[in-house]
Amino acid sequence: MSEKENNRWVYIIAVVLPLAVALLYFLPKGGDASEAIRSIPKFNAMLNGSTFVVLVSGLFAIKKSRNKVVHRTLMMAAAIMSALFLVGYVIYHGSVESTKFGGEGIIKGIYFVILTTHIFLAATLAPMVLVTLRRAFKKDFVGHKKIAKWTYPIWLYVSATGLIVYLMISPYY
Repeated sequence: MSEKENNRWVYIIAVVLPLAVALLYFLPKGGDASEAIRSIPKFNAMLNGSTFVVLVSGLFAIKKSRNKVVHRTLMMAAAIMSALFLVGYVIYHGSVESTKFGGEGIIKGIYFVILTTHIFLAATLAPMVLVTLRRAFKKDFVGHKKIAKWTYPIWLYVSATGLIVYLMISPYY
C-alpha cells in the first residue's frame, strides 16, 4: 500500500471510529445483557492496566536496554490489548445503557474531569498509534520517534485513566 493510501486509511479511521463510538450512546439497547457482556468493563479495566504496564516496559526496553526486539514485541502487545479493549467497549456500549456516576461533591467533579480528558484523548489515539506503528514497520525510525513522543504519553494517560474511571464508577454498576 502506498503512503498516500496508508494516510487515507488513517484519516478515515480518525473520523469514523470516534463517530461510531459516539453513535453507540444513541442506539436503542436490547433487553437484559448476558453476564458475559456485563463483565466486559472489568475485563477492559484489566486490559487498560495491562496496557499501562506493557507500555512502561516497552519504553524501558528501548531507552534503558536498547532491546528493539523486546520493545517491538511489547508495543505490539499494547496495540493488540488496546484493540481488544475497543472491541469490548463497542460490544458493551452497544448492548447496555451507560452507568451513571453516583458520587457527589468534589469527587464527582474529579471524575468528570478525568472522564472528559480520557474520552477526548482516546478519540485521538487510534490514528496516532497506527501512524507510529506504520513508521516503525517501515523502519522510518526518525519519523517514528517524532510521533511516538506524542503518542506514548497520550496512550499511557488513556490506559491509566481508563482504569481509574472504571475503579471510580464500578460501585455504581
